[in-house]
Amino acid sequence: MAVACAPAGIDVLAAGAGPAAAAARTAVALERRAAEGRPYGLVVSAGIGGGFAPLAPVGSVAVASEIVAADLGAETPAGPEPFASVAELGFGTAVHLPPEGLARAVAEAAGAAYGPVLTVSTATGTAERAALLARRHPGALAEAMEGFGVAEAAAVCGAAVLEVRAVSNAVGPRDRAAWRFAEALDALTAAFGRIVPVLDGWRDHDRRQD
Repeated sequence: MAVACAPAGIDVLAAGAGPAAAAARTAVALERRAAEGRPYGLVVSAGIGGGFAPLAPVGSVAVASEIVAADLGAETPAGPEPFASVAELGFGTAVHLPPEGLARAVAEAAGAAYGPVLTVSTATGTAERAALLARRHPGALAEAMEGFGVAEAAAVCGAAVLEVRAVSNAVGPRDRAAWRFAEALDALTAAFGRIVPVLDGWRDHDRRQD
């Protein structure tokens, strides 16, 4: 899900699963509004995801300090890690940074943890990969599949970006019996009830700056 904010209000978009679908649908929505002369100033990638224990337990909420493309790159035998990010390869960025003041204010209002959120194209299903990602990205709170795609679209279209995730399961071995989708969606709904006034204040400030 992507939430786009403009002076006229907030719109919600079902952005699809995975970074490619999320990027494409977010970009189309942003460009349509820009063509109408009413551009969005902020996009929020919101949904559920896996949490890295013990930093983000099931039922908690995470707000991204960094939106990281965790598996976009190339395998390599060189160096301490068998992986080079797209940034290390010289092909673009692997990290998008939300506005720090806004992101921290959103995290505080939501009672959420604040730290890196990873975007992956393949959800983690083993303890080994969970440990690998945690080592590569110290302090990572959660993984999901859309944030970086939304952030890429926002960057191209000149909009700021946030990512908010409610944790439905632990990152690691797949255990469907342990997934708590309903609880995570309830937590996300409650968080947005507290976040929207912060977003409204940010939009008011943005208008005053104009």
